[in-house]
Amino acid sequence: MSVVDRSEVVTEWLEFGIRAFTTTRAVGSFGLMTDEPVGAVMGRWAELRRELFPGGDRLATAGQVHGNTVLVHHAGWQGWLRSDGADGHVSMDRGTALGVTIADCVPVFIAHPSGAVAALHSGWRGTAARIVERGIEALTHRGLSASELRIHLGPGICGKCYEVSADVYAQLTGINPGRPTTVDLRALIADHARAAGVSHISVSGSCTRCDNDRFYSHRAGDAGRQLGVIIADRD
Repeated sequence: MSVVDRSEVVTEWLEFGIRAFTTTRAVGSFGLMTDEPVGAVMGRWAELRRELFPGGDRLATAGQVHGNTVLVHHAGWQGWLRSDGADGHVSMDRGTALGVTIADCVPVFIAHPSGAVAALHSGWRGTAARIVERGIEALTHRGLSASELRIHLGPGICGKCYEVSADVYAQLTGINPGRPTTVDLRALIADHARAAGVSHISVSGSCTRCDNDRFYSHRAGDAGRQLGVIIADRD
């Protein structure tokens, strides 16, 4: 069974020739910082690239730092690019796959019917730093209308499971509750996207902590990582 078949897929975008999905435990971890043999992890990356290849021969990822840096990738290269210090990727060209690793943080997928796509890694720091707005701006500054963008918020820790300190809650909402409080990152990200002009927003019903049998969760003590991938298949 393929990596994609064992993943949570955004089916609504297939009509645009855009594949967006988040892998599950059934696929195995894509994290590079675990005790698992390197060969096993790299084998999954190789299988992923084989499955993506019919749609494109470029895969862009980065060493993630919980910031709001968004890289824009152009065509004209082949292979697997791993950049440093970034949590978001944008491609205006079909044939470039974008990937982010997650385990409670939210994989944010952005798509335009033309084939422009973005993938963002948004934990609490990225959400507070408005990385979704940075991703939207990278697309609108290149001529696309925010009203035509689609956003899907993939599997992440839900608002019932994610408790943060009063200080973190204040950074996210501007309100200090004076005690640890639960927060729904996906609801906040959706609010930021709507404020930026995006109305087509969907949210996964999966929680990495509640559904720990299907997904890796940092809060549950897992070292493994899911991978969120989006690609607009080349014609």
